[in-house]
Amino acid sequence: MATSTEPAAQASVTMPGGVTVTLAGRVLTVKGKLGEARKNFDKISVNLSVEGDRVVLSPFSAKKKDNVIINTVTSILNNMVTGVTKGYTYKVKVVYAHFPITVKTKGKQVLVENFVGERSPRVSDIVGDCKVSVEGDDVIVKGVSLEDVGQTAANIEQATKIKRKDQRVFLDGLYIYHKQEGS
Repeated sequence: MATSTEPAAQASVTMPGGVTVTLAGRVLTVKGKLGEARKNFDKISVNLSVEGDRVVLSPFSAKKKDNVIINTVTSILNNMVTGVTKGYTYKVKVVYAHFPITVKTKGKQVLVENFVGERSPRVSDIVGDCKVSVEGDDVIVKGVSLEDVGQTAANIEQATKIKRKDQRVFLDGLYIYHKQEGS
């Protein structure tokens, strides 16, 4: 059985002007005009190094499993750059048929009150440094980290999931209807 001695794939991501990158251990920090985004790469098998305005990526070995992670890490870095330059916005629509739903933010939580007539509010967590605001029948989630904004919107949507009833009939809830990069 022959073994491959080909060099492992290497890639680099160049940062645009106004964006700085620092690497402390396995934590990469990207800073831009809207703030900073951090990502811990402990669980991802890739070597990172910062050379000027570029982040150089190389896999741990020449295995296919290690080589394919390069594109994933490149996408993560591009999402971090987009977040600190433009930001991310998710819009969640409040939908109800009979009982009017009230949505409030309290600290790092979103409270959904009077959901299908329930007395206690449904609670979902705000992840990271996301900003959540309520404007009429819309809940707006904004932030610089795509992962944090998406998880916060998903937490809000999951908190109002209908259980033990026919979901085709009981359509009340909060639903993500718009995803946008740029504020």
